Parts: sequence; structure tokens; C-alpha cells
Amino acid sequence: MNIRALDLLDLPTLSRYRNDALLLDSTRAFTRSNPLGAAGFLSHFNPARHVYTAIAKDNGDSLLGCVIHAPGETFARLLYLAPSSLLTHPSLIPLIENLSAQAGTWGAFHVIAEVDETSEAFPALRNAGFAVYAWQRLWELSSVTEAGSKSEWKRARDVDLSAIQSLYHQIVPPLLQPVELLSRRADGFICNEGVKCHVGVSSGTSGIVLSPLIHPDTENVGAHIAALTKSLPSSGTRPVYMCVRSYQAWLEPVLEDLGALAGPRQAVMVKHLARVIKDEQAVKVVQPASVSVQPSRVSRIEGKK
Repeated sequence: MNIRALDLLDLPTLSRYRNDALLLDSTRAFTRSNPLGAAGFLSHFNPARHVYTAIAKDNGDSLLGCVIHAPGETFARLLYLAPSSLLTHPSLIPLIENLSAQAGTWGAFHVIAEVDETSEAFPALRNAGFAVYAWQRLWELSSVTEAGSKSEWKRARDVDLSAIQSLYHQIVPPLLQPVELLSRRADGFICNEGVKCHVGVSSGTSGIVLSPLIHPDTENVGAHIAALTKSLPSSGTRPVYMCVRSYQAWLEPVLEDLGALAGPRQAVMVKHLARVIKDEQAVKVVQPASVSVQPSRVSRIEGKK
């Protein structure tokens, strides 16, 4: 078996698998064009982007996989595996491990993959070191008809950032916070009535995906969601989706009552590329002569071998 980076000579394979790939980043899948298209391949030659596609060849079979990382982020994402007809192939696990290793060279601490729990790729991801951290479902909101006031939502501003951060820490479980990081700047929309509702927005040529942070104490949640879908700027004819994670599963009956259409349940899987080593080191502290302070103890982070 041979695993290497994709090159120009592999374009026929890329073209052949264009419509036969398992997409592992739901937001990109619903907002962007096909990652196996010509535009996706050309992104490999942009030095400002961290995009890596590998090809594994074994006994005449060819498998593709892609990982992507935004510079400055602590995590990378598996983008796709192809073809979907070879997801039980024995070369798939080494291919996933190769993609994860590349993410580590970019400084990523984790790799994330989102996959239907019934997918044949699920066992391969587990065997490659991925574990389930949450579940999610994407709901299509195009059929939501309930009326709502357009004045309930406003764009988040820098002054709202601390309130959004507080809401995030109340809702997102501590286990997920190192993986599901909050944006460093205020973006998306918040409710005018107070920051008990925040929705991040990811948009592309193919659709819009909303990522909600809604406090369980919020009243009239259905009306809030309906109002947001009616007031999204420049949505046009693009479909609108809401991604609901398992820690906000109480939103699903609300969406169902609104007439939203549920997608399949997906596992949010994470592979850690770094671990904490408990080697304690003394830290020197500058202090007045009359004050006695014990030296702090810190741990270091070391990549997995």
C-alpha cells in the first residue's frame, strides 16, 4: 500500500470520485461547492491555506481523503473520504491516520469529523483514534411558516462579546469547549431582549447554516427562530439549516413544531493529537521580601507519538 499527497497526475481519479464522496464537515457540505471539484483542487496550491489531500493505492484500488485547517485554529477538520463504495477498505484507516498526522504538522491539537452514525466509515474512524464527543442533527428551516417580529434580532457587536462568552460557557459542556471554540470576535445575531440567544451564521453559495446558543430559560423560542429565518439578510433562495448539537437537544421538538425538516443524526467525532504530560516545573515568581508565595506548577503539552 502506498499513501502520498495528491498531485496533478491524480486529476482523473479526483474527477471520477467527484460525486462519490463522504463529506465529513456538514457546514461546508451545506454551504460550499463540491470539494472534489476543480476549485477545491486549486485551493491546494494556495500557500495561505492549509489543505491536504492524500491518495492511498492498494491492489488497484484508490482511496482519497482530505483534511483542512484554518491558520490560528487549534483544530483541523476531515473534509471528505472517497469513494463511498470503499469505506470498509483496509487502507482507509492508514489513510485517515496520514491525514491526521498532516494536521499535527500545522499545529492542530485535534481533528474533527462529522459522520452519520450508520455510515460504514464510523468503525474506521473509531479504529483510527476518533471518539464520539457529541451528536448533532441539521434541520432545514425553509418550510418554517410561523410569523415572528423582525425586530427581535440584531447583529452582535464587540460590546456583546462578554455576554456571548458567558452564554457559551453556560451551554457548551466543558469537555467540548477545547474542541468547539467560540469565535474571538462578536459575530452572528443576538436577541434584542437580552443575550440569552446567540446564533452564529455560516453562509456560502449553496446555503446558510445557523449554529445556535439558546438558554433553556428563553421564552417563545419558536417565535424567535421563525423571526430569524425571515430576517436573514441576502438569503435569497438558498436553503437555511440549523445545526443542533446533543447538549441542546431540547430545541428539536421546537423545530419540529415549526415544521422544520430533520436530517439524519450524526456523530461529532474527535481525535486528539496532543496530550498533557504531568512533568511539573517550578516557575520563578518575583515577590516582595516580606511575602512568602509557593511556586506555581505548570504542565506542558506534548504531541502524541
